[in-house]
Amino acid sequence: MYDDDDLMFGRWMHSFEEDHGGVAVYRPADFPFPPARGRRELELRPDGTLVYGAIGRGDAPEHHDGGWQPTAAGSVEGTVAGRRLRAVLVEPDRLEVVEEAAQ
Repeated sequence: MYDDDDLMFGRWMHSFEEDHGGVAVYRPADFPFPPARGRRELELRPDGTLVYGAIGRGDAPEHHDGGWQPTAAGSVEGTVAGRRLRAVLVEPDRLEVVEEAAQ
């Protein structure tokens, strides 16, 4: 999965309507989302940093800095804002992530 890492770089918005079985689905920021009061976002950068945008007060985004790295299993894993994120699918228009509390 990590072989074509250019696919994952950029800004992704949470498409909560498509979440399934404990997996959070993210779409590129320019995806035609239906209206929502707010969406979490991820920005994955080639230098190993990530920015996590949580929904804050008044539905305004709160940005948190973190980092990501490839795993031995060929996935990508990151930690930010007390969360551990692991990509389970990367496609040009879809990023699927398992999100857990960091331990």
